[in-house]
Amino acid sequence: MHPILYVSQTALELGFLYALVAMALFLSYRILDIADLTTDGCFVLGAAVSVTCAAAGHPILGIPAAMLAGSAAGFVTAFLQTRLGVPSILAGIVTNTGLYTVNLMAMGWSSNVSLLKQATVFTMFRDTGIGGSWCETVLAAFVTIAAGLLLLYFLGTRLGLSIRATGDNRDMVRASSINPTFTITIGLCIANALTALSGAMVGQYQKTMDINGGTGIVVIGLACLIIGETVLGRRSVRKGIAAVMVGSVIYRLIYAIVYYTKIVPVEGLKLLTAVIVALAIAAPSIKEWAAFQRRKAVAGRKGGR
Repeated sequence: MHPILYVSQTALELGFLYALVAMALFLSYRILDIADLTTDGCFVLGAAVSVTCAAAGHPILGIPAAMLAGSAAGFVTAFLQTRLGVPSILAGIVTNTGLYTVNLMAMGWSSNVSLLKQATVFTMFRDTGIGGSWCETVLAAFVTIAAGLLLLYFLGTRLGLSIRATGDNRDMVRASSINPTFTITIGLCIANALTALSGAMVGQYQKTMDINGGTGIVVIGLACLIIGETVLGRRSVRKGIAAVMVGSVIYRLIYAIVYYTKIVPVEGLKLLTAVIVALAIAAPSIKEWAAFQRRKAVAGRKGGR
């Protein structure tokens, strides 16, 4: 396979797999309006559970097991917020810190686990012959699109609408006899299950997992989310879910181009990602400040005349 085609294919596969993290942040950050910092540790948790199960000869079982572990991490974060009154950011940091030890336990107290000759969901799918040389891309796209469709369907149900209303106005939801504690808990459990699913798929895709493999995942997820919203907009839930997939693929293609052309050192790419995310989040404030400065300058010229 031509190097450029290989790099593009790998970027496409990783774009779909990491889109699940952006989808989780879309649910927690955009829908629930909660800054959930459990993402880094939860991603590693999903990968650790998945890779450990695959090493024991159960790669398929590792996927739902990872999602169950991720939802448990989300429950802990929600419990700290809703029952113990811990601020959302601190609750995520506390859970993320505790997950470091939990992840080590899941990996057998080893800092890394590898799958050299063990079967994974990707090798099992390759054996079916579906997709040919693009079988890994087909599987990654199928899992991500299926998760997106299920999330779209869920957010259209009565419980999903309650979760969306909780993010819009928590007091109004409480006045409508809907328990925001319950909706926040369900929302964070689902969001972290999606993050763990991403980690589970990436772990089996790369056939290895390191205890520090989730560092910076939340920033990457936000970058994918913001890039996608810039391209498609954020007018509806349907567009939001599509945007995270498009944004993740675009981000990975940019990453691949930078890696292949050496325009920017690979070591500095995370710093570049952080700057892009900061500017994108601050864009409304920057536009408002620029508009104010223009009005101020116009008023000054009129006053001078």
